[in-house]
This record gives sequence, structure tokens and C-alpha cells, in this order.
Amino acid sequence: MAQTGKFYITTPIYYPSDRLHVGHAYTTTAADALARWHRFLGEDVFFLTGSDEHGQKIQRKAQDRGVTPRQYVDEIVATFKRLWERLDISYDRFIRTTDADHEQVVQHVFQTIYDKGDIYKSTYEGWYCVQCETFWLESKLVDGKCPDCGRPVELLQEESYFFRLSKYADRLLRHIEEHPEFIQPPGRRNEMVAFIRQGLEDLCVSRTTFDWGVPVPVDSRHVVYVWFDALTNYLTGVGYLRDDARFRRYWPADVHLVGKEIVRFHTIIWPIILMALDLPLPRRVFGHGWLLFDQAKMSKSKGNVVDPDVLIDRYGSDAIRYFLLREISFGQDGNFSEEALVDRINADLANDLGNLVYRSLTMLERYADGVVPQPGPPTALDRQLQDLARQVAGEARSLLDDLQINTALAAIWRFIGRANKYIDQAEPWREHARRDQDPQAATRLATVLYNLAEALRVTALLVGPFLPRTARSIWEQLGISQAFESQRWEDLAWGRIAPGTRTRKGQPLFPRIETKRQEAGNGPKALESTPVPAATTSAGAPAAPADGIITIDEFARVDLRVATILEAEPVKGSDRLLKLRVDLGEGRPRQVVAGIARWYRPEDLPGKQIVVVANLKPARLRGEISEGMLLAGSTEDGKLALVTPEAALPPGSKVK
Repeated sequence: MAQTGKFYITTPIYYPSDRLHVGHAYTTTAADALARWHRFLGEDVFFLTGSDEHGQKIQRKAQDRGVTPRQYVDEIVATFKRLWERLDISYDRFIRTTDADHEQVVQHVFQTIYDKGDIYKSTYEGWYCVQCETFWLESKLVDGKCPDCGRPVELLQEESYFFRLSKYADRLLRHIEEHPEFIQPPGRRNEMVAFIRQGLEDLCVSRTTFDWGVPVPVDSRHVVYVWFDALTNYLTGVGYLRDDARFRRYWPADVHLVGKEIVRFHTIIWPIILMALDLPLPRRVFGHGWLLFDQAKMSKSKGNVVDPDVLIDRYGSDAIRYFLLREISFGQDGNFSEEALVDRINADLANDLGNLVYRSLTMLERYADGVVPQPGPPTALDRQLQDLARQVAGEARSLLDDLQINTALAAIWRFIGRANKYIDQAEPWREHARRDQDPQAATRLATVLYNLAEALRVTALLVGPFLPRTARSIWEQLGISQAFESQRWEDLAWGRIAPGTRTRKGQPLFPRIETKRQEAGNGPKALESTPVPAATTSAGAPAAPADGIITIDEFARVDLRVATILEAEPVKGSDRLLKLRVDLGEGRPRQVVAGIARWYRPEDLPGKQIVVVANLKPARLRGEISEGMLLAGSTEDGKLALVTPEAALPPGSKVK
């Protein structure tokens, strides 16, 4: 849990050797969502990100370009800031290690530890990876190469200053044991404990073979090792040395959010620096997994880097934010594909959230002239919706305290799904049709419409930290006069939208996207996508009218058939999809992909009869063709059951 009243969160400061890719966007978007959530809780938040600009690699790249290192990093860092602006990253400071106040902090930290006797001069001879700016013992190399990036290393021999890491090893192990939350998730903690117990070598903390860095205060021939320089940014960012009140307010950091490849620097070198300075350690270092492409880490050399600017141009920033935060179990590796991105947009954003907003506001416009009505007494159905709103809010808060971002979003989407189901169960179109004959119908209609407006208000607040533009759009369409940014946790209480509020329905938030694959050479495969303006169902058919009524002719267009499942297996890379081969009596099996893996084991399905929409246009899900859609029922608590015939029927039998 964060310290009451304040929340200090950081990302790594990114190295400007090149433009950022979608993996960097993943880290920063996660940090931004957490920062926004804690602001929503009413906490005093400080969110720090920035750029790590010194080091031999930068100096070499600048020389290759024929520019100074400062000119080189200025150009690249400008692209960082533009990307964060496009993704609505709400940082409080963007720190650069070339900032004057930071260089002052680096020299002060070095001098303080040197004066304490924990930094000493000696000679370094060993292996160095320029790409990772990391020193390695020969025993740690893999086939003579860097164990982190796999690139060649260089044998160095130079005079250097060393930091006595070994002196603090036992103290650090005690801290980790006494504070199990310090390194998260637990698997990373176990790795770091094992690393420390192998024995810590003293760390080389200065270089003399280049000069692009902070000068060592006790020896101007040396520059400070780039990692020693970079890690201290977390102190500089909240006013160390220059604003004591601010520093005492925010330090220690509540969360350092980092990629798993730099957990070692943040949980061994960094806390030992702080111990040597007699400063409190961060409360938590969370090492998330990598965002992979075709199960490999993204890198320029592999040609598998995904440019987030291209994705934003194609799909919009909120869609990218949602995919990054929802698709991947936070802390584990996740795989990026544009196909999976489009699946998420169509299923979660277009069909669930977008359809809820559009249907609700359409009915308010049609049945109440766009004015939120005064509700009548709630029924059991109404109370179920209200109770779930409270329950989901509490779940989301608990999950986000534990940094389970994707699971928190799944909980929020459970409420969105329930609100959609509420429309179908409450049937406001029927109450509207009966209102002239039955005065109770008019009251019931007003209650249902009020609850839908309130469900949208609560939804906007819950999704705001993750989808800030979408949340503001919902807020504006609801016509609420209070500023969205002023809303806080207590405003989730049901019943805060005022009767008489005039809504302003807009266009669908997330038009469904129809795609076709487009080859893109040896790099990532692109999807040629075409937004479909009208809200549609997940199968691509037009959404039901807002009043829910269809004609018998419209129903007759749906060809429902009995099918027998022949085989079933999981879809690779998905924890929710199964691939079924079914017999529809056509002389050849069909393949149907269905999101039922949570409820059915593949080995239990062969032989079972199901009902399939047989005339559905084929679609591609996670690389697999689906030639139909099975029918299933679900309850509000998430239970799902397949629709099956009461008695065995020949495959292909028509359901009518």
C-alpha cells in the first residue's frame, strides 16, 4: 500500500540511442495509469520519467552522425516527449541526466560516498558491453557475449574508481527478507536473492576512455559510470539538495516501475547507493515482463520493433493504451500482434464499451428527449447493477494496490458487460411502448434510463486512468457540468448524476475495424484496417436497434444449426480461445474459434453437440479462421454454459 496522502512513481529513464518502441510505451503507460488512479484516490502524486543521456554509446553514435553528443540527444529526446504527449502521459517532471541540477546531485552523491570510504581508486580489467553500458565477469558471459543483449563485449583495462557493493550485501539481504514487498513480483525477488548470495563484486563507477558524462568531483580525468549517474535521477526528480520540503514529502519512492532486464540495477546497486547515503530505500521495485514480438524481445537489429506512433495514427491513443494494459498479465512477458490489438478493439472497446455508451445515449435521446429523468423506486434488478458497481470499484482498488492492472481492467469490464445485460433484461423499449396505458411503465422507464446514465458516469470514472480521452468523451456526452478532472473516489457513489442533466450523444466511440492481412517484408506483419462507422456485434453483424426489437424476417436471416464437436484444442498464445472442428453435416468439418477456455477443457468437448450460427461471415481470430459462432449462455457472475439440444440430433439439423 502507498503511504497515506502521497504516491511517488517512476519509470526508467530511457536511453536516447534511438526512437522509442512500443515496449517503452508499455512501461510508461502502465506508470501513467497508476499515477492517474492514485490522483483519482485523492493522493498527492508525483510521476517521474525522463532520459538517460550520458555514456560511451551515445558519444559513439554522435561521432558517427558528425554532431555533438548534446545535439544528438536533444533530437532524440524531443521524439520521446512528442510520443508521451500523444499517449497522454501525465508526468510531473521529465528529467534529463544532462540537467544542471541532476549533475550537481550526481557529484554530491559520489563525493559523499567517497568521503565515507566506500569508493576507492584501482584498476579495472575485464569485459564491458557498450550496448548495455554494463561490466561483466568472464564467468557471466554467454558464448563470450553479453548475457543481456547477446552482443560482443570489449576487453577493457583502465584506471577506475570502485564502489564497495560487497560491504552492504548482508544488510541488503536482511532488508529484502524483512520487506518481501520490496522486489516484485516474487520470482524477481528470488532471482535477486540468489544473485546476491553468489557474492557481489565491487562496482566500477568511473570511466576515462571517453568524456561524455558527469565529471568525477575528486578526479576530473574521470566521468561517472552511466548507471551510477542514471539511478540518482530518482533523487533529483523530487528536489534532493535543492528543495528539502519536497524531497521529505515524496521520498522514498512508492514504486519504481522497470523492465525485468534492469531489475538487478534497481534492486542491488541502487539500494546500496541509498544505504551508503543513509537514505530510506524505495518501498517497491516492480519488474514487469517484456513485450515480445513473435516470442522474441523487440530490437532494431532483429527488425521486429513496433513503432507506437504508427499504431496511434492507425487506431488512436486510447486503443493502444487499453491493449497494452489489458492484454498482458502485469509482471509476465506478453506477445504483441496487431491482430490481437484489433481483436481487443473490436471485442472490448467497440462491442462492450462503445455499444453500451451509444445504446444508452440513443435511448435517452429517443425516450426522454436527451434529459436524464427522475428515477422511481429501484427493483432487485436495479440493485444488482448498483451493488456490482460498488463491488467492482472495490476490487479494482485492491487489485491496483497490488499493481494487477490487467486484472483490474477485467473487473471493470465485468461491470460494463453487466450494464449491457441490464439493458436487455430491463427492456426499456417495452416500458416505452406501454407508458400510455400503464403509468407504472413510465416510472419504470425513467428508472431504467436514469440507471443507464449513472452506469455510464461510473464507467467513465473507472476507465479514466486507463482511457483518459474516452472517459472525457463519455463525460461530455453525458452533459455533466462538473469538470471530469475534479472527480475523486467518493464520486463513485451511486446516484450522483442529477436528474434534468441534458445529454449530448456523439458518434460511436470505437468504430468496429474490419481487416485484411497485408505482407510487410521480413518485419512485423501489418493489418490493413478499415473502421466500420456503425456499432456492430463481435461477429461483424449490425448491432441490434437501440430499442432491441427485430422483425421475424431479420431473425430468419440467422441460420442456426446443430453441430457435433469432433476435436478441440487451445489457440496458441491465448488463454481464452479454443479451436473446435465441428461436423455440420456438410461433408467436411468446419473450424470454429470460441472464447470458452475458462469453462471447458479441450479433452471434454469431443462428441458434445452444440448450436452454431452457420451463415456467419468467416473471421480470423489470433491467426485462426473461424467459420461460425457457437451459442452459449452466461450469468452476471461470469458462469458460462454452451447451448446444447436436449436430445441428440443429426449434425446440420436446423434450429428454429
